[in-house]
Amino acid sequence: MKSASTHIPGPWREQLTGAFEILLGRPLASFDPDAVYATFFGGNLISELGFARDAAWVNPAALRGAEPVVWDFPIFDLDEPLPEFDASRSVFEFDKAELPPDFEADLAAVCFAGRLVLGGDLAPLLERYDLAAPGLRDTWVVCYPRLVSDGTLFDAMRVATALGTGPESLLTLEAEPAEEWQEALAGLTPPGLSAHLGFFCTDGEEGLMYLGTERSGGDLLAKEGCTLIANWEEGQSQVEFAVVQVGELLAGPRPS
Repeated sequence: MKSASTHIPGPWREQLTGAFEILLGRPLASFDPDAVYATFFGGNLISELGFARDAAWVNPAALRGAEPVVWDFPIFDLDEPLPEFDASRSVFEFDKAELPPDFEADLAAVCFAGRLVLGGDLAPLLERYDLAAPGLRDTWVVCYPRLVSDGTLFDAMRVATALGTGPESLLTLEAEPAEEWQEALAGLTPPGLSAHLGFFCTDGEEGLMYLGTERSGGDLLAKEGCTLIANWEEGQSQVEFAVVQVGELLAGPRPS
């Protein structure tokens, strides 16, 4: 699945790179260029609204990575952008105590830990099983939904902060950045970028809190080799965007 980052012009890319380096406190070039990076979407909202079990996740084209899973829900109380997920690289968990024996055996062969499995590794099972059918639909949940990106740290940061391929993607978000971020963000260009990212650096009463490498929910797939790079959380734990360096078990090839 291709990311929009391939169409980002030079000046906008440079402006975003500078902004991301302010947030990360170091140059993007200082991170491992050969590693795979991803943004996982979390928080209570996606489960509370039932989308983590929506049948769209087990559509064959989605599990193959041929098309995104689009959540028709205004995360930022705006019509756009709508979150786009990569089902093939998202992590599913099968949580039912008793699965059909044949399916359980086939599932065990593709799980990378316990009953955790990448969506792409579920795709071949669709030849024998319908994961949206009544007997199996309630056995799985997408526990780590992954946003569509190209595997680079730049693109993971871009999708985590809801930025598109040009300045026209800047959102009219109104939230005051926390005091420690006001000066750092004030000099960004274009000016709308400061206001946009300010929404992602608040004290939590509005917008999202930028927590750096801290996470209220604890480690994120650390046992599977993932390293948290940047994390944003909504004050009531409804929404989270976590940028991680992905471990080998979850990396796979970068999207072409």
